[in-house]
Amino acid sequence: MAFQMQAGPPRSKQDNSEALMWQQGGYGVLDSGVHSGATTGAHSIRDEEMDDGSLLFDLDSQGYSGFTTDQVDEMNAELNVTRSQRVRAAMFPETLDEGVEIPSTQFDPSVPTAVQRLAEPAQMLKHAVVNIINYQDDADLATRAIPELIKLLNDEDQVIVSNAAMMVHQLSKKEAARHAIMSNPQLIAALVRAISSSNDLDTTKGAVGTLHNLSHHRQGLLAIFKSGGIPALVKLLSSPVETVLFYGITTLHNLLLHQDGSKMAVRLAGGLQKMVSLLCKNNVKFLAIVTDCLQILAYGNQESKLIILASQGPIELVRIMRSYDYEKLLWTTSRVLKVLSVCGSNKPAIVEAGGMQALSLHLGHPSQRLVLNCLWTLRNLSDAATKVDGLEGLLQGLVNSLSSEDGNIVTCAAGILSNLTCNNQQNKVVVCQMNGIEALVRTVRAAGDREEITEPAVCALRHLTSRHPVSEMGQNAIRLSYGIPVVVKLMQPPSRWPLIKAVIGLIRNLALCPANHAPLREHGAIARLVHLLMRAYQDSQRRTSVSSGGSTALYPDGVRMEEIVEGTVGALHILARESHNRAQIRGMNVISIFVQLLYHELENVQRVAAGVLCELASDKEGADMIEREGATTTLTELLHSRNEGVATYAAAILFRMSEDKSSDYKKRLSMELSNSLFDRESMWGHEMGGPPPDFQDMLNPDTVFDSPVFSGPNPPTLSAYRGIFR
Repeated sequence: MAFQMQAGPPRSKQDNSEALMWQQGGYGVLDSGVHSGATTGAHSIRDEEMDDGSLLFDLDSQGYSGFTTDQVDEMNAELNVTRSQRVRAAMFPETLDEGVEIPSTQFDPSVPTAVQRLAEPAQMLKHAVVNIINYQDDADLATRAIPELIKLLNDEDQVIVSNAAMMVHQLSKKEAARHAIMSNPQLIAALVRAISSSNDLDTTKGAVGTLHNLSHHRQGLLAIFKSGGIPALVKLLSSPVETVLFYGITTLHNLLLHQDGSKMAVRLAGGLQKMVSLLCKNNVKFLAIVTDCLQILAYGNQESKLIILASQGPIELVRIMRSYDYEKLLWTTSRVLKVLSVCGSNKPAIVEAGGMQALSLHLGHPSQRLVLNCLWTLRNLSDAATKVDGLEGLLQGLVNSLSSEDGNIVTCAAGILSNLTCNNQQNKVVVCQMNGIEALVRTVRAAGDREEITEPAVCALRHLTSRHPVSEMGQNAIRLSYGIPVVVKLMQPPSRWPLIKAVIGLIRNLALCPANHAPLREHGAIARLVHLLMRAYQDSQRRTSVSSGGSTALYPDGVRMEEIVEGTVGALHILARESHNRAQIRGMNVISIFVQLLYHELENVQRVAAGVLCELASDKEGADMIEREGATTTLTELLHSRNEGVATYAAAILFRMSEDKSSDYKKRLSMELSNSLFDRESMWGHEMGGPPPDFQDMLNPDTVFDSPVFSGPNPPTLSAYRGIFR
C-alpha cells in the first residue's frame, strides 16, 4: 500500500516518488489506503542489482500535470487524518458529531470502497451484540422481578394485583422475559388464579394477555395446561370485552392445536357451548378462529357433534356461509359443516337450515380449498336432500364442475348428482335439460378406470334414464353421445362389482328405448350380461353351500351375487323384447339357468327369471326350449305364488307353451289357473303397483337391486288370463 497505516518518520523524496509511481500504476486514481486491491497488480520482487533510478519517471509525462508531488503529499496527509472518521461513519454513524464533513475516497461510483463494503456486515454485527446485551438484561430483570410479582399477584388488594398483572404482561412481550415467565409454574398459577377470581378488567386483560403471549411457545402451552388454565380461559369466552375474547379464544386455539389433552379439557369446561354462542359475532377473523376451534373439537367425536347440534350450531354455521365472503372464514366454516355432515343427527338439521343452497353459493369461488370442502360437505348431505326443492343453481354448478381438471372435484360432483337425482323427478328433468347426460358421458369416458368417478357417474346416468317425464330423452342422449360402447366396456375387468352392478342397471334402462337395442347388441352387451349371470350364479351357489356348512359367506366389495343375478336377468328381460336379441340369447345356452332360477328363494329373482322366459316364449322355438328344460311343472306351481308378478308371468309362459297342445291340456291348465286366481283374490289387497324406486339409488353397499316387472303404463295382472284357455 502507498499509505502507511500509522504515522512514521519523514519519508525521503525517493519514497515519495515510489508512492507516486504506485498511484500512476493504478490508472491515476489516488489511493487513499482504503481502496480494494482488486484492480491492482501484485508487487514484483526487485533484483537488488536493479537501478532504483530506472523506476522514477516524470509525472508530467503521464498526463498528471495538474498535481505536484507536494500536492499529492498534502492529499495523502489529509486522507490519513480522516481515515478513522471514515471508518466510524461507516460502522458507527451515531457517534459522529453533527455537521462534520468527511471527504469521500470513492472516485468511481460503481466501485465501492473497502470500508463501504464492510459497513453493512459491521452494522449487523453491532446490532447482534446489542441484542445479546439487551436479551441478557431482560432475562436478568425478569428473573429478579418474578418472585416479587408472584407475591403481588396473590395480594388481597385488587389494585396491587391489577398493577402486577399489567407489569407481567409488559414483561411477556420480550422474548427473554417470556422464557423466564413460562419457566416459573408458580407465576403461571398466580395468573390463572387472577383470571378466575378477579372481576377487575385490567387484571383480566393483563393476565390473559400474558397467557396469550406464552401460548406461542410449546413450553408455555404446557405450563398453561398444567396450571389448569383451560377452565379459566373458557370462562372468559363470556366476557363482553372484545380484547379479552380475542386473547381467550386465540389462546384456546393454540392449546387445541398443539397441546395434548386440551380437547377433552375444553369439552369438560363447557367450551363447545360457549364457542357456538360466539358464532353470532360479526368479526370475520374472530369467527374464523372460533369455527376452527369447533372443527378441531368435533372431528372424530360424536358427543361434540351432538352438543353443537343442541346449541343450534348448524343454523349459525349455515348463516355464516350465506352472509360472509372472507375466504378463510368460509373455509373454516365449511370444514365444520363437513365434519358435522357425517353425523346422522346433524345431517338433516343442516339440510333443513338451507345448507345445500348456502354451500352451492361458493362452487364458483376461486379458492380451490373452499370449493372442495363445500363439495365434500354437499356429497355427505346429498342423500338426505333428495326431497329438497329449489336446487337448480346447485345442479347447474355440479354439471359445470364435471369439467374440472381436479379429480376430487369431479368425484364429488358426480356423487352429489347421483344422490340428488335419486327418486326426484324434478331434479332429473333439470339435469337432463342442462345437458347433464352429455357431461356425465364425457366424465365416464375421461375417467378411464378411476372407479371413484365412474361409479357415481354411472349411477347418476342410471337415475336420469328412468322414472321421469323425459327419461326417453336421456336414454337417447347416451346413444347420441356415443356412450353405449363406453358403458358396455365397464362390465369388463378391472371393474369391481359395485361399478358392474351400476352398469347393469343403466343397461337395463337403456334397453327400454327400442332404438338402443341394436347398438347394445352390436357392442356385446348381451354376451357380457350372460357371462356375468353365469359367473354370479355359480358364485352364489358356492356361497350357499358354504353358508349351509356353518361358515359365514363374505360378499366381494359388499355386493351380494344374488343382486348381480337379479340385475343381469332383469336387463336380459328388457333386451329380449326384440327378436334379434331373443335369437342371440337362445343361442347362448342360458335358458336352463333361467329355469333353475324359478326355484330361487328370493321372489325378485323368481320374478325377473319368469319375465325373461315370458319374452323368450313369444317365439315357438323359445317356448319349445323352455319346455324341454322341464319348466312346465315349476311354472304350474308358480301360478300359486304370493307374488302377482311371478304368477302372471308363469301364466303367460304356460299359455304360449300350450298353443300347439291338445284341448284337454288347455282345459286342465285353464282350471288350474282359475283355482289359483280364486285362492288368491282374498290374499292380495292391492293391484300391482308401478315401478319401484331406483335400485341401488344411494351410493350405499347395503342397498339392493329392485327393478320394475313391467315397463308399460298398464302392466297386466293375473286376472287378465281368466278364461283365456277356455
